[in-house]
This record gives sequence, structure tokens and C-alpha cells, in this order.
Amino acid sequence: MDSNHFGGIDLHIHTTASDGTCTPSEILQRAAAIGLQAVSITDHDTLEGSRNALNCPLPDHLRFIPGVEISTQAPEGFSTGGSLHILGYGVDVHNGLLQEALARLQQAREMRIPKILERLNRIGIPIRMDQILKHIGQGSPGRPHIARVMIDMGTVQDIDEAFDRYLAKGRPAYVDKYRIECRVALELIRQAGGIPVLAHPFLLPGGKTRDLAAMIATLRELGLMGIEAYYSEHPPESVALYLDLARQFDLLVTGGSDFHGDLSPAIKLGRGRGDLHVPFSLYESLVSKIAQQKGD
Repeated sequence: MDSNHFGGIDLHIHTTASDGTCTPSEILQRAAAIGLQAVSITDHDTLEGSRNALNCPLPDHLRFIPGVEISTQAPEGFSTGGSLHILGYGVDVHNGLLQEALARLQQAREMRIPKILERLNRIGIPIRMDQILKHIGQGSPGRPHIARVMIDMGTVQDIDEAFDRYLAKGRPAYVDKYRIECRVALELIRQAGGIPVLAHPFLLPGGKTRDLAAMIATLRELGLMGIEAYYSEHPPESVALYLDLARQFDLLVTGGSDFHGDLSPAIKLGRGRGDLHVPFSLYESLVSKIAQQKGD
């Protein structure tokens, strides 16, 4: 296998249905072209990307799992300083209760954007909604779309600068967003036949140490079934920690790049920053658990 065909899987991918720059069809074709064996599309608070992918011809030798990444509140007694992201794998993409909850999150996202633009305008950065819409495609507007307009205007050099100076929590244009309770998200994913997984624990406060165990214990009691141990930003010592926590709490292990396309060009599909490799055996364990979940 040459350097452009490396195998493995990628279970954390965003498309134009949320804040990625590749369509679901393009993701499937690119994944097949680089030799990935399985992928999941996990757009923010929407199943649209997964639904579209399920309607696309699947390239030979590539498996697909429908997914979603849900923005939730941390469980009672814990603070994350923002959203606690829960990945849902193998869900029924037409499940009514899940779709209703995601629709509320999407509506909240759309209501948030004008408030952010108002704050930007007040500090002398005139951005209009029609400029944002040019970058959205079929998805809902989000802060990354605003950042892309700011780059086009020459206000900032890149996405990171836009967030660091204006859009992140504590910055002049930040507006907090609606999140559903993590308990509710876990229940929704499971009742839709899916497997709920804690996303990128490294990014959580305390996520780099065993202090994370207390939160995982609580989430496990609420219905958590997996942890994303392999991720673009996870150093080897953190991967080892998450694998150990997975054994301790009897959790499935997953992994993915958090690929967004041109929005984050340093993160490559299936490879993260170049050294990510998520073994195919994790896909096999996940689909086995999904089948069991749907059979219960």
C-alpha cells in the first residue's frame, strides 16, 4: 500500500450539511480514493449529511455508518466552558424524536448568527447575512461561516485568528448557544438505535488527566457507550489514557479526524495531522454493538 492509500477508518467527518466544505458524495469518493475502509459523517446537530450519503452510490470496499455530533450541556456537577459533544453512530436517520430535537438545535443556531453579526457591526466589522449565506451550501450557518467571510474581507488571516480575536467565548462577538441536556442526547441516540460516544475528550477541561474519569463515570450511568480515543489532536499519552478509561468503564473505542475540508486544511481526511490511524477493528466492534442495540 503506497503513501496515498493507507487503510483504516475515519468516524468523525463534517460536510456541507454543517460546517464542512465537501459534500457527502465528495467525502465518500475521497475516502475510497485514499483507501479508507469505513467512514461516518457526523455533522453538527443534523442528520442531513448522513441521509444524503445513504442515497449516494457507495464505492467498492468502503463501509458507511450514519452519524451525528450533538451539542449538549455538561452533566450536573461538571463544567466544560462550552458544549459537551456527543457523537451518535448507527442511528435511524428518520427517527422522529431525534429529528425534532436536532431541528430545535438548528433553529437555535440560525437565531444565533444575527446576534453575532450585530456585535461585529457594533465594533466596526460590517458583515451582512447574505455574505454568510454564500458559504453555507445546504447546511445551517455557524461561526466558521462568519470566519470565512472575515477572511474574504481581509479582517483576519485564518479561522483561528477569527475565533481568537472575535468569535470564541470571551471575545467581543461571542454569543452563547442553546444546548440540550447530555442525558437527553444520550437517550435520544439510544432510542434511535444508535451508540452514543464522547467526542474528543482531550479538548475538555481535565481531559488530559485521569480527572476525566469522574465525568465519564457519570456519563456512563446516563447511557454513554463509547469514547473517541483516536483523534487528530490526541497525543499518544492521551490515547493510552482513553483506552485505559474505555477498559475501566466498559466503553467502545472510536476515532476520527474531525475533517472539515478547506475550513481546517491542516486536518486531512483519515490522517488528521498526518499521524492518525484508526484501526478497522474498531469499526467491526461498533457495527456489532449497533446490531445488538437495534435487536434489543
